[in-house]
Amino acid sequence: MGRGGRAHPEHSGAAEKDHHAGREPDSALPTAPRLNREQKETCETDWSDKVEAYNIDETCARYHNQSTEVQFHPHSTTLEESASTPETWAKFTQENLCRAERERLASVHLRGLIDCILRDVAEDLRLQCDAVNLAYGRRCEQLEDARLKLEQHLHKTLREITDQEQNVAALKQAIKNKEMPLKVAQTRLYQRSHRPNVELCRDNVQFRLVSEVEELNMSLTALREKLLEAEQSLRNLEDTRMSLEKDIAVKTNSLFIDRQKCMTHRTRYPTILQLVGYQ
Repeated sequence: MGRGGRAHPEHSGAAEKDHHAGREPDSALPTAPRLNREQKETCETDWSDKVEAYNIDETCARYHNQSTEVQFHPHSTTLEESASTPETWAKFTQENLCRAERERLASVHLRGLIDCILRDVAEDLRLQCDAVNLAYGRRCEQLEDARLKLEQHLHKTLREITDQEQNVAALKQAIKNKEMPLKVAQTRLYQRSHRPNVELCRDNVQFRLVSEVEELNMSLTALREKLLEAEQSLRNLEDTRMSLEKDIAVKTNSLFIDRQKCMTHRTRYPTILQLVGYQ
């Protein structure tokens, strides 16, 4: 059935499938989680060190001359070479905070970009879904219209078959009705051929009987030819009937698949919010 300019479910479905694979992932997606985890571990380590240092300083602040926990530590005045200065400590802390904030903002930007892509893809998919549903609707209308026309043609063919069967029966009866007079006329001729001697005369009765036999034979020949034509026409009509019934069954099955199976599944197509991941 017509192709030009008409949306076909298979073509629309293929386009719908392409939308699922048509988006390339952003290059930042694979590295963003790793960078966030690394910065998280760095901040947690810095926070843990600061909590520990705070607890130590808080303990030191509680020491006084009457404290029982204090004792001599002769070498405690020697600082390790790796010890930081207030400037390097503040710089280290600030750099950690800046890097953490930078990665956080990058993640926020990336999440916004991903949300936009997901919304665009979801909207495209919904639009394509609507196009596929429309194509299915048109296809079902075409199949329904074709099936209706085939059924009308089948009803007409069935009426013609009935008429032709009656015609065949009438021709057979007409042939049967002609055969008995032919037998009578031929029997009369046969019997008259046994007349003795000069009585075997070609009289007017003889000519009329011969003429009657010829007329009956011609009539029977014409009737038998019409019977053959009628029987062939009946066979052709029966072939047409079987072909129409087969085509109607195919159209009915196609409608069942498109309406009851395909369209039923498509009613469960996810909404835009579900496609984006919010539901």
